[in-house]
Amino acid sequence: MPVIGFIGTGNMGGALAKAAAKGNNSLLLYNRTRAKAEALAGEIGGTVTDCAGVVAGADYLFLGVKPQMLPAMAGELAPLLKARGSRLVLVTMMAGVSIERLLTALDGDYPVIRIMPNTPAAIGQGMILYSCSTAVTAAEEAAFVAAMAGAGRFLKLEERLIDAGSAVSGSGPAFADLFIEALADGGVACGLPRKQAQEMAAQMLLGSAALVLESGRHPGALKDAVCSPGGTTIQGVRVLEERGFRGAVMDAVISTYEKNLKL
Repeated sequence: MPVIGFIGTGNMGGALAKAAAKGNNSLLLYNRTRAKAEALAGEIGGTVTDCAGVVAGADYLFLGVKPQMLPAMAGELAPLLKARGSRLVLVTMMAGVSIERLLTALDGDYPVIRIMPNTPAAIGQGMILYSCSTAVTAAEEAAFVAAMAGAGRFLKLEERLIDAGSAVSGSGPAFADLFIEALADGGVACGLPRKQAQEMAAQMLLGSAALVLESGRHPGALKDAVCSPGGTTIQGVRVLEERGFRGAVMDAVISTYEKNLKL
């Protein structure tokens, strides 16, 4: 199994490290706040080291830092990559940072896999979008997907579509969480205990999503199947339409996408 290194073990880096641990991969963990990396290692295993140690030992090197930190990270990383000499694959999850921009910042020509994961990857239910630079071999791509299979579903995209995909599946968990919370609030308003209302809402969303994926049916058709003529559900759908539910969701995705382009 490959050695997988992580520079940055925050929410997303930590989620992917947890997924990598499921595949019995060897892990190298580095975080500027060492205690955070140590806490993660205590939970999933792996070796806590410094930046130089991760670069020297990893076959796949995850760059889990925020896009605004790219110049500082590149300044530290570039000489370490040059000193390493042997081949490794960089895996970047920095929103809005293209492969070309990353390589320019690092002043080198390395194989790069650009990914856009989401937080459900921590429990093996992630949606991981990815694109490979031309320097990544088919064997390296296959080994990467196999090593990270514990994260969830992988979808290869042209790099030009990564930012749009990020606006749907990368930011989407926040939108879904808002929806779950709102459904639960509605249930509480109708007399349900909070804990039960939240469980109902979350399981309903989980099951509905699974039905879309497993049936292959259009979500509009599945919605119609719930809406009996003159029934209760269609009245709720009417209210959502009157309040601009779908338009608001579309605007949220577009706004997220436009922000990605400005990073």
